[in-house]
Order: sequence, then structure tokens, then C-alpha cells
Amino acid sequence: MKPLVVVVGSFVQDLCWQCAEFPRAGETVIGTFVTGPGGKGSNQAVAAGRAGARTLFIGAVGRDVFADAVRKFYRAEGIGARFIEKPRQATGSAAILVNAAAQNEIVVALGASAHLLPRDIDGALIRGAKVVVCQHEANLPVNAHVFRLARKAGAVTVLNPAPMRPDFDPSILALTDVLIPNETEFVALVNLLRPVPGGTFTETALHAMSHGELHGLCQDLGVATVIVTLGKRGCLVSTRRGPTFIAAHAGIKVVDTTGAGDAFVGGFAAGFVQSGGDIVAAARHGNAVAALSVTKYGTAPAMPTKAEIARFLRRSAA
Repeated sequence: MKPLVVVVGSFVQDLCWQCAEFPRAGETVIGTFVTGPGGKGSNQAVAAGRAGARTLFIGAVGRDVFADAVRKFYRAEGIGARFIEKPRQATGSAAILVNAAAQNEIVVALGASAHLLPRDIDGALIRGAKVVVCQHEANLPVNAHVFRLARKAGAVTVLNPAPMRPDFDPSILALTDVLIPNETEFVALVNLLRPVPGGTFTETALHAMSHGELHGLCQDLGVATVIVTLGKRGCLVSTRRGPTFIAAHAGIKVVDTTGAGDAFVGGFAAGFVQSGGDIVAAARHGNAVAALSVTKYGTAPAMPTKAEIARFLRRSAA
């Protein structure tokens, strides 16, 4: 059967060190090490697939052990994947530090993901999809090409502008139906596209805004739906009809926030399909998936299953 969610973007192998405190410059600390599949695109695809949506991930890998491992991972998960091999490039990798407060620091080497090209994307893979998702962890011209294919196929396009990059082309927003930035990315977008009179827009200024004021800034970006994820506060959904604030789930034991944004995006995509296109319902679903993801270590391995999400939502509603 055709996938209902298609995610095009990055795969990187996560190399994660857990430590009590981040090392200062020149300092060595003792920690523990784990490794597993990661990358924003792949994480989002795993989140959507585990949440119960028929999902296909399209990304690039090298010819190495990391590429072999991710193929096995996707087969074991039962999630569709099309890996374009770039023999001259290494598979992407990420060095992740997680401290005892569940904060993280990350350096990503995109490797093969940076060499994913528009010609690598078979339009037939997108036809039939309801939602097509892209991010900023791959070669950016691919996003515009994919979104044009998605528009022709009648799919909803979702852009997660993470990480924000100096080569970002704002014209992609004309092809974007749903924009999902976090606080840092939203601030960068506002400063780039709608500079605030009298100075630079900051996260401090964002936090001081009412929901209505934030909604106004969202709508100024020219995308019909903007969902700003606000970390431990929740998220604001801004549509032409107005704003909806969705509070974060309380009582969550946070152990690792790495990949929480990807969990939200993948959970949103699955929720959009499962709700028949209800934006707010999809955002609530993404909120739950993100909440569950931070209760486990890792990125893709921490994404919750459909059954776990259902149990969590039942408990939250009780």
C-alpha cells in the first residue's frame, strides 16, 4: 500500500554520551555511551511510523556500517525506507552530550545527507501521500523540489525549519502548508522575514507575548498554519481561524530531550492522517508523542508506539 506520510531528509548515526555535567573547555569528564539511528528526517519518520501511520522515509547514506545498521533497523520496525547510497560520502553522524538535567548539546556532520539531490527523489513515491515532511538537515534545494511534487500530488506540506541555516531560502514558505519551528527557529524567522521595529526580536520577547500577539507574528510569516513548539510550556497553533494554545503534559519524568522536536513533528504527521486533517487534533497528538519521547534516552529508539500513545492519552484524559 502507498504511504500516507512521506518524510524526506536526514539520517545520521547518533553517538551519545551521558554525563553529570557538560565538560568545560579543556575538561574531560567520565560518562556512558550509547549509539543508535538518528537524524531529524529519520526520527520524524520513525515517530510517524510507530504512531501507526503508513510511513516512508527517503534519505541518503554512505557505504559503511552505519548504513547497514539503519537498513536493518527500518526492516525490523516495519517502516518503509528508500536509502539513496552516496559511495563517496560517509553516512551522517551526530555527537550528542546529555547531562543529568536532560539538557543536550549536539554537533552534526551531515555526510551523505548533505548530498541528497532533487534527482534522487522519485515522484512516484510521493503520489498518494496525505502529508509530506521536510527539514533543514539535508541539501535544502531538495525541499523545494519535494514540496512541488507534493503539491502536484495534493499532499499537505510540512516544513520543520531545523536547524535554521544561513542558506535558508524564504521562497520555500510559498510551498509550505504547515510550518513547525521551535522558539529559536521562530525568532530567527521573524528577524529574517519580519524584523521587529526598534531592535532584534528575542526569545525573551517571545516569552513575554500573549497568545494573540504571538499568533499575529505567526500569521505575518505568510504560511496558513504555523505551530510554534514552546518546549516545556507546550505549543501554539496559529491558523487563519485564530490561535490555539496546547499546554505541555504535566507529571512527565524527563530524562533526555534529544529528539523531542522530531517526535512532535512525526506525531503531528501521524495525527493529521488519523484525524482526517484536523490541525489542532494533530498538534495534540504531536504534543503527546513528544512528551513520551523525553521519558526515554535516545532519539529514534525513544519514539513511542501507537499503543503507548493511546494509553498515555487515556490516562491524561482521566
